[in-house]
Amino acid sequence: MSIQDDHVHLLLQLRASDSIAESVRILKGGTSRIIRKEFPELEEFLWGDSFWADGYFAESVGHVDEEVIKKYIDEQRK
Repeated sequence: MSIQDDHVHLLLQLRASDSIAESVRILKGGTSRIIRKEFPELEEFLWGDSFWADGYFAESVGHVDEEVIKKYIDEQRK
């Protein structure tokens, strides 16, 4: 994981039968609840009810070595 000012990079492994959209919905909903509970003062900075933005980007990497992806995510911090 790499946290940027305006986005987050995550490396997730899902089964082929898992829905990417459903997985992202669960991830964003769950983390929103945890963050809101731990940091209630953030509520004043939200526009509407959403903690996370509506969109996301997902990429399938096929047979790329996992270390290549980890290196890419790590380098986003620089």
